Amino acid sequence: MDLIPSPPLTRAQESRVAIERLYITMRHLFNRGFYKPSGVSGEEIRRALLILQPEIYGLVGDPQRVELDGLVYVMDRLPKGIESCRVISLASREGFEHSHFPVLVPAKRRRNCYRIDSEQMVIEVTNGRSEIYDILTHLTFMFMEADKIRRNAFQERGSRTREWEKLEAIIQSGGTVNDDERELALMYLSSILGRTFEETQHAYQRFAENSGTNNGLFQIVYGLGSVSVREIRESNTAREINFTPMLRERIGQHLYGERWATRIKQYIWEHNLQDRPIHIISANPHSVMNCLYAPGALADVTTWDNLYDLALKLSQPTQRELRKQVVSYAAEHGMHLLEDIAGTSLLVQIIDTAQLNTSTLSSELTHDPEHIRKTQPLLLVMDYAFGEQAFETMDELLKPFERGDETFPLNVASISIIGKAGILTGEKGDLMIPTSHIFEGTADNYPLENDFCKEDFEGHGLGVYEGAMITVLGTSLQNKDVLSYFKNSSWKAIGLEMEGAHYQKAIQAQSKIRDSVPTNVKVRYAYYASDNPLLTGATLASGSLGTLGVKPTYLITVKCLEKVLT
Repeated sequence: MDLIPSPPLTRAQESRVAIERLYITMRHLFNRGFYKPSGVSGEEIRRALLILQPEIYGLVGDPQRVELDGLVYVMDRLPKGIESCRVISLASREGFEHSHFPVLVPAKRRRNCYRIDSEQMVIEVTNGRSEIYDILTHLTFMFMEADKIRRNAFQERGSRTREWEKLEAIIQSGGTVNDDERELALMYLSSILGRTFEETQHAYQRFAENSGTNNGLFQIVYGLGSVSVREIRESNTAREINFTPMLRERIGQHLYGERWATRIKQYIWEHNLQDRPIHIISANPHSVMNCLYAPGALADVTTWDNLYDLALKLSQPTQRELRKQVVSYAAEHGMHLLEDIAGTSLLVQIIDTAQLNTSTLSSELTHDPEHIRKTQPLLLVMDYAFGEQAFETMDELLKPFERGDETFPLNVASISIIGKAGILTGEKGDLMIPTSHIFEGTADNYPLENDFCKEDFEGHGLGVYEGAMITVLGTSLQNKDVLSYFKNSSWKAIGLEMEGAHYQKAIQAQSKIRDSVPTNVKVRYAYYASDNPLLTGATLASGSLGTLGVKPTYLITVKCLEKVLT
């Protein structure tokens, strides 16, 4: 009997296998404690990344052309100077904050990093496994581009190219060039990068925008190429990534989330607020505050047409004094700020609406002063979590407060998640209202009764989409094949993000099984589109949303507050 040959794997299937292989390999290396990116284990990660070819890493599979947008994206999320480090250590919070090592915080990630010496960098990991996977994929991409730079900068016999010598001279003279020399220097650089002059010039300008947290393009290219060259030419100079024993012991133990949640509960009980209906809101730390307090704080200081216009004004870098006035006014009218000391990097605002002056609220924010006076809702606004950290923090927050032998459950009335996500069915700035979260790479799915619906947001000039959303293992590991499958198959996904399934897993466990919060707790999820990874030039690597994100953020925030205040 002839066997029927198996059909070849589709690109989407190959990609899903590659993602699974990446995570299995990275988890193995984490448990092992170290690996060399150019060794056997490192090559396994590289091969999987090349099969996957994520959209955010663009030309990673090209043997000569260096991916510049991806490099900008990655360097914004890694510490300044890492390009010239040979040894990178991932650690938990182990006392580095009390040392004399300079602390470095990347432009687009809240994580403390420390430059130990000319060769070594320490990155503090307190946000769980998602953060480790995120860092390792970025480092793998960075090393792959470094090897391209080395190959472009050195001839077959090993001698340096003229362009590399010119770049070296620039670095040795301080790493900067004047206006007259810049175009000539960029011409040399474009040859080393395998890119056009125009592309190189654009990347140079993007790196210059974050000069405070990143070295410039000249220093980054030279640092990456030099470390790669040393590894090839000198013994005992191989690049290495290691994980401290303390990190390996602590990961997954909810150590930071428990400390963070306990501090919040202590504040609530110390101020006798435990009987109030508590409304948890996961959002950025400015939109709720500005919606509630900015009109009252700035009534005699400036003018605006609507909340969106006021938010735009407050987002301007030159309006620091206005922002300070809003924070000061908020502190006088019921907002208390809990800075993170537990290691989660999640700031918390506790807003006592009993101290809110409802007469100063914007007319755009529908509210019932009598309802506020009678129920006195307590808002607990927590900053964005990162990946699996969402489960750790929400799970710990919803647990009853323990005092001695007694336990006291929180009076949680609603949980709202105001997030940003990649959209598959619209454009940047559009809105997504999930009806379920599907966890990528598993059979786990979380249908939910969302207290938000599509109709809540229609009529405001933004596209609004309702349907299933994919909670991905990492946004930097998605390609068009995987995302097109989720969009076009019976999953009918409208977008992707990293926290939804983790939040919902914690909420369902505590409300449906462990009875820590009421089973009828209101749950609200709404996301605005930060990117569309299916459109070329619209991925996260193409640049930030800028002011495009202000309108959807504040629309969701207003709708969330109206649900609480009426």
